[in-house]
Amino acid sequence: MESSSEVVNFGRSLIVPSVQELAKEPIVKIPIRYLRQDQDPPMVSNDMHAPSVPIINLQSLLTGESMIYELEKLHSACKDWGFFQIIDHGVSPSLLEEFRRQVIDFFNLPMEDKKKLWQQPDNHEGFGQLFVVSEEQKLDWSDMFYITTLPVNQRKIELFETLPTKLREMMEAYSEEMKKVAMTLLSQMAKALKMDDNEIAEIFGDGVQSMRMNYYPPCPEPESTIGFTPHSDAVALTILFQLNETEGLQIRKDGKWVPVKPLRNAFVVNVGDIMEIVSNGVYRSIEHRATVNSDSERLSVATFYSSNLNSELGPAHSLVGPNNPPVFRQMPIEKYFKKFFARKLNGKSYLDFMKFEVPENGSAEIDC
Repeated sequence: MESSSEVVNFGRSLIVPSVQELAKEPIVKIPIRYLRQDQDPPMVSNDMHAPSVPIINLQSLLTGESMIYELEKLHSACKDWGFFQIIDHGVSPSLLEEFRRQVIDFFNLPMEDKKKLWQQPDNHEGFGQLFVVSEEQKLDWSDMFYITTLPVNQRKIELFETLPTKLREMMEAYSEEMKKVAMTLLSQMAKALKMDDNEIAEIFGDGVQSMRMNYYPPCPEPESTIGFTPHSDAVALTILFQLNETEGLQIRKDGKWVPVKPLRNAFVVNVGDIMEIVSNGVYRSIEHRATVNSDSERLSVATFYSSNLNSELGPAHSLVGPNNPPVFRQMPIEKYFKKFFARKLNGKSYLDFMKFEVPENGSAEIDC
């Protein structure tokens, strides 16, 4: 299905100060708006025997004698973890290294240059924070740059053209590689789920892709704030590229926060809410967060891949029937995202909103 030729504005976020600039000041106490006493403590167990996120070899998944084993491993990771790392993914190490350099340089731009790329009052793309809906709302200890990358006709051209030339070139190349990786993974997930062969292409072939570049500065009170509020991702898949060695990503597994230790030049992938909906609940998006520390900055790039813009979101037709009724309602994907970006982040509450409500008489009632 073709995407709309008109650029869609998915939402807005209130404009907030730069945390990176704030962290340059010699402060001992963080401003009250960043104090997050509602969060679980950032400290987690350092148990060497604690379970770790599964690792999937993408080349082994596609070719060779271990294809069936690797597919079963992927299926299990999507059901039981919602997170995994991929190695041997085929993306050039030289491309990753150059893209890494350009993103780091991007966050080191002078503030007067960043202001040209800051969010506008009516749109959330650019530098700032997302999901800020009130002046009283608590803020995360991070800066981000958010931009829609695919389909090309959904790009904010004026924002793209203001980017540094080399970064824009690297982003173009990286964006295409991420689409290939996302479509490969989605195709393999469909195979594991026993979906109809053509359905994944129909749902995701011209999918919406966006990038969120994240900067988490050192914090004088890391135990009193959070880098990124706990949430699940509204998209189908998120592919995370960690740019330095500083850890911070944590996932909620069996009621505990488990740290994810990214392998160099590997990608951390997580199942998003859309894929939980498409799989009719077989695959699970998982709550995750980012913590900060007092010594080191952390940088990452999250690439989000979602359904075709004109598609109707709901469980895959080939996965539902009389013996497997749909768990989730249907909704146009554009409406789904606009509702998502109009809310504060709150765990997996948005996915819960998409579930059918089954009253005592057993008939589902929905209000879209």
